[in-house]
Amino acid sequence: MIDLMLVDDLALLRKGLARMIESDHDLQVVRQASNGQEAVTMLREMKAAAQPLPRVILMDVRMPVMDGISATAVIAKEFPDIRTLILTTYDEDDYAFTGLHAGAYGFLLKDVSTRDLHRAIHAVADGDAVLTPRITAELINRDRAYARHKVSDLQARQQLDKLTPREYEIAGLIAQGLSNQEIAQRLTLEITSVRRYVSRILDKTGLRDRTQIVITWFQAGMPD
Repeated sequence: MIDLMLVDDLALLRKGLARMIESDHDLQVVRQASNGQEAVTMLREMKAAAQPLPRVILMDVRMPVMDGISATAVIAKEFPDIRTLILTTYDEDDYAFTGLHAGAYGFLLKDVSTRDLHRAIHAVADGDAVLTPRITAELINRDRAYARHKVSDLQARQQLDKLTPREYEIAGLIAQGLSNQEIAQRLTLEITSVRRYVSRILDKTGLRDRTQIVITWFQAGMPD
């Protein structure tokens, strides 16, 4: 069972999302908050009480008291095992990209279909980032200059040089926007093997997540 938290100042939207989410019997909404500060406070209280924390958070951007980007940054620092998905609309790409650098694992449009919502939650819970090829390219083009993990082109190449040929191949597929499942199918591997490879890539390079793998790949001048 995957536990989730919903953070949005619109109660009606939270109610609708909760219904969509829980139509998948492997997902359950365990907490809801109306702004970022309330979400952070709730998580701190849960941690202090030794209560299980949600694995995934769906986070709105524009909220009173504390916005979703600021909350995502706090959560990524204090609760690194929680994966946050930014909720956005078509005209909020800038917020989404900033959210990725704040520590989000991807973003979803608020009018996402139920099927895609379930798929995204499961993917993030399994360690994937929800990044389409378009978003991957835009992320690099817009945000390389202020990426949280700032390295020179030479440093990026040196990080990738630590990888075995197979790890290097998988890093390249991640940079293309492929999920663990898609990589497993492409290379005829078990998905558990792909997850192990991804973990080794992160360990060897010292990168935090798949988004930073993508950024480092392009900083190193690798082919897309």
